[in-house]
Amino acid sequence: MSTVRETEPAVIVSGLRVDLDGREVNIVDEVSFEVAPGEILGLIGESGSGKTTVGTAMLGYTRPGTEISAGSVMIDGVDLLQLDERRLRSERGALVSYVPQDPGSALNPVLRIGTQLEEVLAARGVEPRSERLARIRKILEEVRLPNDDAFLKRYPHELSGGQQQRVVIAAGFVTSPKVVVLDEPTTGLDVTTQAHVLTMVRELCSSHRTAGVYVSHDLAVVAGLADRIAVMYYGRLVEIGRADEITTGAAHPYTRGLIGVIPDPDTRRELHSIPGRVTPIDERPTGCVFADRCALVQPACRAAAIPLYTVREGDDGGHVARCRRIDAVHTLPLLGGELGPREAKPAEPERGFLSIRGLGAAYDKKQVLTGIDLEVPKGLVTAIVGESGSGKTTMAQCIGGLHTQATGEVFVGGAPLTFGSKHRTREELMAVQYIFQNATQSLNPRKTIGDSLSEPLRVLRRMSRAQAEARVVELLEDVALDPRYASRYPTQLSGGERQRATIARALAADPQVLVCDEITSALDVSVQASVLALLQHLRDENGLTMLFVTHNLAVVRAIADRVAVLNQGVIVEEGPVDDVLDSPQHEYTKSLLYNTPTLSWAQ
Repeated sequence: MSTVRETEPAVIVSGLRVDLDGREVNIVDEVSFEVAPGEILGLIGESGSGKTTVGTAMLGYTRPGTEISAGSVMIDGVDLLQLDERRLRSERGALVSYVPQDPGSALNPVLRIGTQLEEVLAARGVEPRSERLARIRKILEEVRLPNDDAFLKRYPHELSGGQQQRVVIAAGFVTSPKVVVLDEPTTGLDVTTQAHVLTMVRELCSSHRTAGVYVSHDLAVVAGLADRIAVMYYGRLVEIGRADEITTGAAHPYTRGLIGVIPDPDTRRELHSIPGRVTPIDERPTGCVFADRCALVQPACRAAAIPLYTVREGDDGGHVARCRRIDAVHTLPLLGGELGPREAKPAEPERGFLSIRGLGAAYDKKQVLTGIDLEVPKGLVTAIVGESGSGKTTMAQCIGGLHTQATGEVFVGGAPLTFGSKHRTREELMAVQYIFQNATQSLNPRKTIGDSLSEPLRVLRRMSRAQAEARVVELLEDVALDPRYASRYPTQLSGGERQRATIARALAADPQVLVCDEITSALDVSVQASVLALLQHLRDENGLTMLFVTHNLAVVRAIADRVAVLNQGVIVEEGPVDDVLDSPQHEYTKSLLYNTPTLSWAQ
């Protein structure tokens, strides 16, 4: 990676501030950085840190109810924030482009891939059509997609998730912009596809001499991609430096906290989240924004706004941190201390509490699972891992009653389980509960959290209204939510709080088995750690048996007792988690481990 910048930066962001519309309450403020041609800056932080607000402001865009009130974004001598709407629209794509997180919502479902890419070039005035097609074929080749007529005639739904994301990335680079903002483009992708996409982003920025700003909540992903990393917290840029010095010598307590909560595929570590919570934006402290959560805080930290202190000077932009105590940050213990191997637990007679025998599943004529045999011990967490398309979610849905085109047998505690929730008895519905990946979509937006939790209590457990209301309070406390949240709606909760609410709803049925389907894949690392710690607590306290579906082997190391590796509908390796991850026997497992992001990628 480059360590010295070009003479002229491709983009200079200076004093950027975004306010709530009509109010002197800022979402982000004092944000300044430069990115050179071909360089990638990783912009990281938790949800609500302001990183996406900064990314979209670089295109002169803000969400409804907000406004850019100060600062500049200089690209090729043009301040985008001073342009009128018409000129700004014409410069987007030419000077700066945007790659969104969700390709499904970015691509028009009724237009062919070729047509959508042509529209991008036509809007930039690229003529004739032969020139547009030539550029489209070239960029598709660069992102390792077919570029023949047959592929250009496909619709988005005919592509895999990874292919859709590559098309969106191709659209971002096809105009050869000076700057491209990439907003979490690999969230939700399996580790192998993610590794391919990150490699392509790096190659495209280098070959096109395009400055990249990669927005993410995952420091491990950014560590292997970015030349430099900028860390945001509570609307402020709190640290910026080379990727290797951020991951090995963080100079801000928040950055060090993030490092401590990242799971490691190579080592089992304690599950911790960063202590404390972020106060509402209109209650932001006057001094250091991290003061209320900092172990090094002193009275002077709260007295006035904290400037950026120099950790290291250099032609590459140096290393700075918004902390008065940069010399003491390295003394803070990392939150996630290293743990030894898991203690071996006897397999008999507990094996077979959840028994899967000869499970097969299909979608119409396409066979997805073939001959799956798996014994899930009682009271343990068994992880199912694999790439997209491996069949892991289909397997989970068969057990959860959401997929009916299945064959074979499933038993819970020796009792057979019917395929399809509509055909299950009340006892079967209570025995197995499913927690979905997207908490926002799985909670009814028109119902309060209390109503969503009380429904299974009254329908499945046949409680009276008064009994259900009392149990809702207990359930919220069990998942570390304030009982007052019962009167709130899903939109009034953060992403992590919504996921905790869905866990509470599943617990309402008093299940014997929890099926967790990628429930942490879109969460911040600190929130992810708190959810994983919660699941571990529930397992230990209640003896729950869990089937944990994920593509992230670092999460598997943190939470699971056993792991089954699924590839093309077949289990290729299975056993205790430490045995499988420390000494993988199958090449597919080795490939998953190789592609799993770690902080060591930056070193």
